[in-house]
Amino acid sequence: MTMETGDRGRVYGEEELGVEVPETAHQISRDSWLQVTFILCTGVNSVFVLGYSGTIMVPLGWVGGVVGLLLSAAISTYASTLLAKLHVLDGKRHIRYRDLAGHIYGRRAYCLTWGLQYVNLFMINTGYLILAGSALKAAYTLHQDDHTLKLPYCIAITGFVCALFAIGIPHLSALRIWLGFSTILALFYLVTALVLSLKDGINAPPRDYSIPETGANKIFTIIGASANLVFAYNTGMIPEIQATIRQPVVKNMLKALYFQFTIGLLPLLSVVFVGYWAYGSSSSSYLLNNVNGPVWLKMAASIAAFLQSVFALHIFASPMYEYMDTRYGIKGSALKPKNLSFRILFRGGYLTINTLVAALLPFLGDIQSLTGALSTFPLTFILANHMYLRAKDKQLSSLQTLWHWLNVCFFGAMSVAAAIAAIRLIIVDSKTYNLFADM
Repeated sequence: MTMETGDRGRVYGEEELGVEVPETAHQISRDSWLQVTFILCTGVNSVFVLGYSGTIMVPLGWVGGVVGLLLSAAISTYASTLLAKLHVLDGKRHIRYRDLAGHIYGRRAYCLTWGLQYVNLFMINTGYLILAGSALKAAYTLHQDDHTLKLPYCIAITGFVCALFAIGIPHLSALRIWLGFSTILALFYLVTALVLSLKDGINAPPRDYSIPETGANKIFTIIGASANLVFAYNTGMIPEIQATIRQPVVKNMLKALYFQFTIGLLPLLSVVFVGYWAYGSSSSSYLLNNVNGPVWLKMAASIAAFLQSVFALHIFASPMYEYMDTRYGIKGSALKPKNLSFRILFRGGYLTINTLVAALLPFLGDIQSLTGALSTFPLTFILANHMYLRAKDKQLSSLQTLWHWLNVCFFGAMSVAAAIAAIRLIIVDSKTYNLFADM
């Protein structure tokens, strides 16, 4: 296999001979499609899964929840594959979402996309900090229920642990063995939640599955939950993940995506449906708070959820880390004094702000809804369809063009409606709870 280098970037392999690759301080084209699959499945089967029975199924009910989750999975698969197919365009690899948008639309779109993606990843990480803090609090409460360790303290501890991990792991490809640990931990807490929920559901009396809200509140809650549906499956960083994959980059990424949206979704769907079946409208935003079982098992599952959140958060923070490392030329060993001090300052500072926001507004369902509305809808559905239209315009039939425009218009309307609903929910909850609430 021949390899060439140029002044503006590196070129990998025969399949991409002559294809320009942007400069980056992080490794690219190093990982197998299987490792990328682990990254994708880690994201989709993260600790957020423990909340979907409460944040998706409760406001939507059986019909809306089941149909919504399955339909959202199909649409998300389609939109993700569109992005994957645009990774190599006009003789250039686009290893960042903003680079792809900038190449197709220009500088303003580059800045807008970077802003949307930053909001998306920041809000996702805020959710991870809230859920990891909830898991830590749940483990402590099982051991000693004295109300001493409150949720804001647990979120602060989580932020500190995440910062330590971020300082030691320089880039996405370096996760390697940690992805194996992440998978084991995720399977442990998901299987625990599934088995204990199943046991409770078999032994419990009939449950109430009615949608709790009424009137205008019910409408806004349903709209907000629709944003949670797209939040559940999408990372908002397909190009950044695809940048790490070996040749051929498009074929291998499609394999990883198809695995994620088939076999990779089975744990998520199993836990969400069984959890809602077992507890009905009383399902909480952290399913392990509902289950009954051995204290040691529930405590171990919560600790596993806490640790897995640390690994998963690192994935979604990696585009920001890559930007800062590339901007300031930070390469090489994570233990070099220059690199260590830089990462302590910048990554630690970024996570400090993220932790403060999570502790300030620990309303998980509202955070998911706002993230889906402001960034997941635009990044995954609106931009993906419109960029594909612009890039493949001359190759599409009139029917295909109409299909993509319908997607752009429909998800644009959904994004606006979901944003209004999410902001309203946050305002309502802010009046109900104090800042730094112990949820």
